[in-house]
Amino acid sequence: MLLSNDKDAPGFAYEVTTSPSHPEVDGPEALIIESSIPSHPLGIKPLGNQYFSNGGSARDSLGTFKILPDEMLAQLLEFLDKRTLRALGYTCKFLYAHCISDDLWKSIFLESELAKQSSFQWHGSWRATVLGLSSKQRIHIDCSNVFSDVLHRPFVCSYISLHRYTTNIPSVNEIDRFDDLSYAEFAEKWSNKPFVLTKCIQSWPAYQSWNIDKLLKLYSDVSFRAEAVDWAFSTYCQYMFNSHDESPLYLFDKRFAEKMRLEIGQEQGAAYWKPDCFGPDLFEFLGPERPAHRWLIIGPERSGSTFHKDPNATSAWNAVIQGAKYWIMFPPSVSVPGVYVSKDNSEVTSPLSIAEWLLEFHTEARQLRECREGICKAGEILHVPSGWWHLVVNLEPGIALTQNFVPKSHIADVLSFLKDRPEQVTGFKKEVADPYNLFVDRLRVEYPEVLEEGLRRLAEKQVQKKRMWDIAIGNDVADDQSPKKSAGFSFGFGFGFGDVEDEMDEIP
Repeated sequence: MLLSNDKDAPGFAYEVTTSPSHPEVDGPEALIIESSIPSHPLGIKPLGNQYFSNGGSARDSLGTFKILPDEMLAQLLEFLDKRTLRALGYTCKFLYAHCISDDLWKSIFLESELAKQSSFQWHGSWRATVLGLSSKQRIHIDCSNVFSDVLHRPFVCSYISLHRYTTNIPSVNEIDRFDDLSYAEFAEKWSNKPFVLTKCIQSWPAYQSWNIDKLLKLYSDVSFRAEAVDWAFSTYCQYMFNSHDESPLYLFDKRFAEKMRLEIGQEQGAAYWKPDCFGPDLFEFLGPERPAHRWLIIGPERSGSTFHKDPNATSAWNAVIQGAKYWIMFPPSVSVPGVYVSKDNSEVTSPLSIAEWLLEFHTEARQLRECREGICKAGEILHVPSGWWHLVVNLEPGIALTQNFVPKSHIADVLSFLKDRPEQVTGFKKEVADPYNLFVDRLRVEYPEVLEEGLRRLAEKQVQKKRMWDIAIGNDVADDQSPKKSAGFSFGFGFGFGDVEDEMDEIP
């Protein structure tokens, strides 16, 4: 639960945690969530403050709804339409505090006709936008006798300072930084490690001339993809600079080059080109059948991506044009705190916003010896190796360009992914029925020696997987081909065959 140090100052909060899902942390660092968090605009307080309140609780006016815990009440309200939700909110203060939740109104927006429009007036919140309410038309109801962690926690998460999580990075965690690298250096030492290059993209015209104001002037009416919506850039900018979402919408568009009529590559007038240090990109041989691989990224402070691996076992680079990004990364075999992966690696569950992950798991994650952290600033570019887990968050409004690629050193990883996990392959057009054989056929023509090496390493990897599995289940075969006898007990991993295979996929 959350407790304020002063019942009259609900915005200054301590975090006191006693439930198993919120382990208690000792020491002064764990006490204060944020002294800079303002009071909730409705006066809503954490549940713990109720025990220090001299007045009553608005929950007493809920009637039959009082039997429902806040979490269940919030889920029930998700089934209401905008008319019913708005009307129910005027029955009592506690329901008003719940019914005004912007998460509910975001869902209503996405199901409305308004969501199909690229240009409209953003009014500062999802509720105000759906209802068309200007700031003068909104009522202000005092909900200072509403005590609810369900309502207060998202507010806290939308205002916590990122500074405490993105500074004082332990030296052993720091992502390596260089001015630049040659391809030989990358191929020999760095294709499996993250790093930042500080003097690699300064010659890009995009870096020299792009900023949000400039793009707004040039592409105001161009529609870009921002997660679940396609908005004109002018509309997205309204949202970006006038919203307080816990997880702000992230503009992440794969067709930006066509929409902005950009040249990319070594052609005259190109906006940017891939850095030389990463060498040949083997997916280039797929030509027009290549899966989606490059994106324009724009977002406000706090926007970003929760933990994930890049698609199809590709590597990636991410170049910051404006702003700054904090990265925290882990190699493929690490179990990241707060991140849960299905047996076949097809589903990654992290039921937390970036801010909530930072609050709950950052301290634990930072202590792992495999943890790598760093800040990539404007004019710098970061390398994401194939298979690495990474979370990224914008420290200020910014622009970035990113591209996925297949270096020679990871050809076996990509071949393995395309062959063994076809249901997880993404980004290809529907008419590409067999990405694995398409890739093999193109490499056989364009780069036969690389294909041969990749297939050899893939075969070795599969033999090693079988060998490891035989050892795990006690079927290891000695040189005389007779099974080795068990030592008198069986060993179990506590999970299914798929888990063992997946973990062995990560063994180099």
